[in-house]
Amino acid sequence: MTTLLYTHPSGLDHATGEYHPECPERLKAVLAALEGEEFSLLLRDIAPQATRDQLLRAHDAEHVDHVLSAVPSDDSQYHIDPDTVLSRGSGEAALCAAGAVVAAVDAVLGDQVRNAFCAVRPPGHHAERDAAMGFCLFNNAAIGALHAREAHGLQRVAVVDFDVHHGNGTQHIFWDEPGMLYCSTHQEHAYPNTGFVEETGGQGRMVNVPLPAGSGSDLFRQAFDEIIIPKLDAFRPQIILISAGFDAHASDPLAHLRLKTADFGWATARLMEVAARHAERRIVSVLEGGYDLNALAASAREHVRTLMGVA
Repeated sequence: MTTLLYTHPSGLDHATGEYHPECPERLKAVLAALEGEEFSLLLRDIAPQATRDQLLRAHDAEHVDHVLSAVPSDDSQYHIDPDTVLSRGSGEAALCAAGAVVAAVDAVLGDQVRNAFCAVRPPGHHAERDAAMGFCLFNNAAIGALHAREAHGLQRVAVVDFDVHHGNGTQHIFWDEPGMLYCSTHQEHAYPNTGFVEETGGQGRMVNVPLPAGSGSDLFRQAFDEIIIPKLDAFRPQIILISAGFDAHASDPLAHLRLKTADFGWATARLMEVAARHAERRIVSVLEGGYDLNALAASAREHVRTLMGVA
């Protein structure tokens, strides 16, 4: 068994407009980084669209209907908010982004592969149960996590988020959900200014580790070793989903953490160790942020190489 890459061409058709940081070039950069001889054993598949029932595990019906009905039928754009844009191709892209994670969960839990990476856009971790925001339409990681519980009967599902921005949407969706653990490292007081330590959720399973602006490898790795990994070990997840944002990289223009490319490989390896102890090595990762194209490409390459065991 090896690593499976899910993606879909529609991710390139989600047009956010000139100068928007969450642009199709991001996905092109990630996919280009995953070519070459070292990725010859990386399995590849085209993501299916998520079904309405799968979306409704994480989102209100009104939210799903609003997003899909607002997709333009022409070449215009519809702004949900100043940052969150819909174009003609956005509906299919959003459905395939969520569907990739659902399919990856099925593949990993079906013992078809050891782990999977979903190279998709739009990202998802800011999308709340009833609201799109922060470039995100549907919460891909939360949809996949709840699918693992509802369709596969898992009792303990963890999402670990190392995007530089707090995944307020995943936290919002999981707040009172049994069997869900959400762990996040992120820059404190950055968008959307959530994810404070005291935000622990109705089930007490929201674990937030805000890092001061300017923090680098040492504080990030300390947060993982002293807080995130012990929480995961105590929870004993049956699968781990990763919200893999690479915008905590020092080169990223949208925030001010100072991680290096190697830090993403290190964090991935640490999560793989937890998965080996508790989850039969099951990991599903989904692309979130990362807005410097070179840093994004290098970090995604390091992440997937580690998942494949070739780093």
